[in-house]
This record gives sequence, structure tokens and C-alpha cells, in this order.
Amino acid sequence: MSGLGAPHHPHRAEDLCAAGRELYERALREGRISTADAVGVPCLVDSGLLHPALDDPGRLEPVAPVVALHRLLRSAEGRIAEERRRETRLTEMFEPLIHLDGRRTESAADTPGLRLLDGNKRINSAITDAMAEASKEVLCIQPYTVRKESYARPLARQRDQALLDRGGRIRTIYQHTLRHAPDIIAYQEQLNGDHEVRTLDQVTDRLIVVDGRIAFLPANADGTLALEVRQPALLRHFVTTFDRLWHLATPMYPKAVQTPSLGGVTPRQRAIAALLTEGHTDAVIAERLGMNVRTARLHIAKLAATLGSESRAQLGYLIARSGVLDPDR
Repeated sequence: MSGLGAPHHPHRAEDLCAAGRELYERALREGRISTADAVGVPCLVDSGLLHPALDDPGRLEPVAPVVALHRLLRSAEGRIAEERRRETRLTEMFEPLIHLDGRRTESAADTPGLRLLDGNKRINSAITDAMAEASKEVLCIQPYTVRKESYARPLARQRDQALLDRGGRIRTIYQHTLRHAPDIIAYQEQLNGDHEVRTLDQVTDRLIVVDGRIAFLPANADGTLALEVRQPALLRHFVTTFDRLWHLATPMYPKAVQTPSLGGVTPRQRAIAALLTEGHTDAVIAERLGMNVRTARLHIAKLAATLGSESRAQLGYLIARSGVLDPDR
């Protein structure tokens, strides 16, 4: 092969040109080639795939592919390490200047450790990327929502199972209203590995914490915006909050534990009673407990019947007198 073909354009080692690959394969088969053959493809010598023969400077010998790969990877790692050192130096240089600057930005995109994600596709992509690097534990708080994105469930199952296969752990908190939801139960049964589910009457907004190093939470009411958090102080707060809720929650999977009724008042009715005494409307109660308004009103009616209430005003009085909200009961 000579250098009389199409002109050679500079490129990176990982983008080896067709002419270079052909000549390198020939060198591997024949053991060596003449320097004249490589004139038109200088990328092979530049990237270290060919080197002059010790006994004949007019010939070129191929470097073993394994050796070349290792050398190029080490070079790439060196560049990455240098970029990280550069990031550190830049951060150290600008941090005191940022503190001196009296102006503040409200944009998450300009805040260190925070990134605003727009749209379900981008949000799911970011979560998938974070899960792909996870190796320890993922914490999830999943309030009741009507899932419009039908593609999300299979994608979530795939990335959850991949983590479990790597020996990771998943802990999830749902609301009590989802304890018997067929799709929730089926989802857990389809996963194999170390995963547990517990439930509470009320939960926070949706939260996902991956390996304690990155978290995702909603940034607007309809969930089409999400905040990606890498700020250490916020992550510690999220993990601590989750652990405290986890210890208060009732096991659902793999072994369910039922909270007993007290004085004929079920745990769900006690949660409703607490919200009623705080003065919340039926709609707010339904939203907080993850149920529709009709179901909430049905539970309120049953609670009123159990306590012998004949009116909404009397119900609050009877709740207080009954002691159903006494933490010692």
C-alpha cells in the first residue's frame, strides 16, 4: 500500500481511518512493513500502533493490539485526571470570588451541585445514567400518581433489576393506599434481589437517591421538571429523612405487616382523623393520603359512624375525646 490514495486527515486514535486499519492489519499478518507503505497514513506511527524495527530502520513493526490498547487507555486516563485537576483548580480559584460577588442567581443551571431537567424523556435518561453507575443502594419515595408515561415502568424495571444483579439494594416507600395495588405488587414480584417496600399514611414528594451521591426530585407540580442534586449537604439531608421515614413505615414487601385497628378505627381512618383536626378539606385529605375524594369521604363517613358523630363539627370534638390520635395507644 502506498501513500498515493485519498489525502489523509488527522484524527483521534479511537477514530482509526479505514486506510490505517487496513495497513495495521496487514502489518499484524506479515510481521513488518516498509516505511514507504506508511507514508500516506501517519496516524499509525503517531498513535503508536507502528514503530521502527530495531534491526532495520526502513521497516516498521506493529505494536501488539493489547499493548497498544493499554497504552492508549492510560493516556486517556491521564487526560481525564488532568481535566479533574483543572476543575479543582478552577473551583478553588473562583469560589472566593463567588463569595465576594453580591449578586445571586436563581437559576438551578448556574448553581453548583444542581441541574434542572426538562421533560420526562430527559428525566428518565438522567435517572437511567445514574442507576447504571450505582453499586450500593437506591432509596425511593413514591407517592400516588397517575402514570401517563407507559414506557417508564419497563424502563424502571430494567434499571432496577440491573442494580440488583450487581448486588445492590433498593428500598422504596409508598403510601398505605398502594399496599394492595395489583401493579405495585406485580412490579415487586418481578424483581429478583435485595429489595424492600414499606408504606406510610403520608409521604413526601417523589424522591430517588442513588448511592447517596445523586438525587432526583420534582421541580414543578406536574412532574415535567426535575432537579438533579449532587450537593453533599442536601444529599445527607435526603438520606437522613428517608431513614427516619423508613423506621416509621409499615413493611409491605417481601413480608407484609398489618397495623392493627384501635377501638374499631383503622390506621387509615386515624390518618384521616389527624388531618380533619388540622382543618383540611376533603380534597386536601385525599391528595395527602393518595386516594380520590370519593374514597376519602367514604372513610370519613365510616369514622363518623364509628365515633357516633352526626356532623362534621361534632366529629372533630369526638376525635379529640376518643383518644384515637393518642401516640401512646
